[in-house]
Amino acid sequence: MSNKLHSQVESTGVLTHVAGNLRRLRQQAGISQLALAQASGLSRRMIVGLEAGETNISLSNLDKLATALGTSFVALVSDPEAQSQRLDELLWKGHRKESRGVLLGFVPATHEAQLWFWSLAAGERYQAEPDPPGWHEMIFVVSGSLTLELEAETMVVPAGRYAIYSSAQTYAYRNDADTPLAFVRNVVA
Repeated sequence: MSNKLHSQVESTGVLTHVAGNLRRLRQQAGISQLALAQASGLSRRMIVGLEAGETNISLSNLDKLATALGTSFVALVSDPEAQSQRLDELLWKGHRKESRGVLLGFVPATHEAQLWFWSLAAGERYQAEPDPPGWHEMIFVVSGSLTLELEAETMVVPAGRYAIYSSAQTYAYRNDADTPLAFVRNVVA
């Protein structure tokens, strides 16, 4: 499993947005690629490749870049010409076509809030890295049954039920059933 934008994204639109937004935001901040690499903990080579639209990046590394630039995850991945808070951008794709993470939209919060639609095929798993302290997720299962692995517990969330938890921990989504799983994910910071 990979949580990278990678060629798994069906169009190059998101990676193109990341390239242009990253370059623009870095230049507006008046920092070099090397300084951004040091501030984010990523390599300068990755920054150069991202700005050229030639490098894949994980969702968690996009968060690191946003933090280093003093901006939001959404500001890095969205179309700068968009006039709406609706994004409908495919940002993660699993091994099977039924497994995907689509960022539906966002609203302002203390930091930000994100609305996602996720689906996982039978047997698929998504492993997440911890978010910064203060971040939370709210999951509502639309169909199927989600196995949610948290550091202190594993819980099964069936269709029509929900879970709320701190995402400032290692966690994973798993579909242990023989049928597809679909859920709505809200990320709030």
